[in-house]
Amino acid sequence: MELWQLDVTASAFLTDGTEVKIVTGVDDHSRFCVMTKAARRATARPVCLAFVEAMRTYGVPEEVLTDNGTVFTGRFHKPGVPVEVLFDKICRENGITRRLTKIHFPTTTGKIERLHQTLQHELLDVHGPFDSIEALQAALDTWREEYNTDRPHQSLGMAFPASRFTPASSPLKLRIPAQLSASTGQPKPPPPATGSLPAPRLPAEIAPMPGTAAGAGQPAVEVDRVVPASGNVQLGGQQVWLGPALSGRQVTFWADAVSLHVLLDGTRIKTVPSRLGAAELARLATAGARPAGPSPLPAGNGAVIEVDRTVNATGLVSLAGQQVGVGSPLVGQRVTLRMEGPLMAVLDHDGTLLRTMACPIPVDRRSRLRGARRARSLPPQPGGPITVQRRVSSRGGLMVARQKIHAGMIHAGKTAAVICENNCFRVVIDGETAAVVPRTTTSEVRRYKANATDKRYQARSTPKGR
Repeated sequence: MELWQLDVTASAFLTDGTEVKIVTGVDDHSRFCVMTKAARRATARPVCLAFVEAMRTYGVPEEVLTDNGTVFTGRFHKPGVPVEVLFDKICRENGITRRLTKIHFPTTTGKIERLHQTLQHELLDVHGPFDSIEALQAALDTWREEYNTDRPHQSLGMAFPASRFTPASSPLKLRIPAQLSASTGQPKPPPPATGSLPAPRLPAEIAPMPGTAAGAGQPAVEVDRVVPASGNVQLGGQQVWLGPALSGRQVTFWADAVSLHVLLDGTRIKTVPSRLGAAELARLATAGARPAGPSPLPAGNGAVIEVDRTVNATGLVSLAGQQVGVGSPLVGQRVTLRMEGPLMAVLDHDGTLLRTMACPIPVDRRSRLRGARRARSLPPQPGGPITVQRRVSSRGGLMVARQKIHAGMIHAGKTAAVICENNCFRVVIDGETAAVVPRTTTSEVRRYKANATDKRYQARSTPKGR
């Protein structure tokens, strides 16, 4: 759900010779195919309708990568006059970062081009041409389900895409432009969860749980299961793919009529739409399921929230469709972002505090971030911090324990108080925190006062000849 690749392929034909376009989408990390939608013409409306339908099912991705086709971008509609097309508008209103390939570089979207090749060889060449566009769409839906859940991929180490893909657990509210809302109508119910089978009809004699009227909402239940060797766990007729790597481990299912959460050692590892109705939940309760506690999802009431992200090659992480800089020294690392009040702390895998910065995500939106969870308490930092004084140079820098720290040229000439903690330096100027940087030096602090640097600063800042 960090990046989707989208494209349009045109290799399907009907028996009357009509060529049909297919709008396709694939999740970049997992190779999970999020859509294969047949359309008579690859104009803006059918392409955007397919995109909206996929987001209704799986949630809103953080970024989208496409080629420079006119349905995806208006940058070439008029020379020197970029135009916002319908696809651009959908991305802007839903906070999706747009990515475009370089001209004449189809390898940039190589994963979806490889999907087109597989679709052509396994379905279109074998079963085409098709009697109608409805027959083609039915074949595409069947093929996509098999591609995601039953077809191993060499690029994934012979795993299935479904084992690597997790829909957005708390999807953002989808914003649809007015010109599409009339066409989309009411949202369609999402298809069965990835790797799941339709829930079987239960006998009529299975009654709701005691104290629940017929047709009323069924209370949530919790059930423990041991993951089999196949990695596919069945619960009340719904199958949930967890992967062979968890075989033999005991997991806990938290389920109601809306969501099904999987917890391992008390930590939520997967959330899928629930296919369990009142009868299925009642049967689980009769078979020994216990009443469930509070939902594992964050409450979204301003509590401290954590998310995990990988720092990209430019020192950025993606949060709610925006790129946030956490520092180039953390490139390639997996970090935890701990959001509390107006601040966001960056922690490494051991929970060590690396830096603190202003949080760019509003409090009411933090629980809806991908992978959001209630924060654990910060580990105690050993030892007490010491405070030293430093004079900020004419270039806005200072040095503590042989480590250079940039406080900003706006503070040149001022005396700063530097709080030397075990993992970071906190620079305080005029009673306010000017900078918090990770501590990368192992040298001891040997000087505590700023007086020794006064003469050097004055010598550098005094013009020659005076």
